[in-house]
Amino acid sequence: MGIEVGGLLSLIWLIILIWAIVKVVKSPAGGLAKVLWILVLLIFPLVGLIIWLIFGPKG
Repeated sequence: MGIEVGGLLSLIWLIILIWAIVKVVKSPAGGLAKVLWILVLLIFPLVGLIIWLIFGPKG
């Protein structure tokens, strides 16, 4: 049961991360800002997502 729950949580986390990256790409921010936000989200998934939610491009 632990493996199934862990797998489900990982899938949910992956979906949230992909959603955040899509939101960054569709935002009106400049090209360099988009690249930096995507790198932050990929390199630091949890912290990057929290930082992006607080300071990221709105749009």
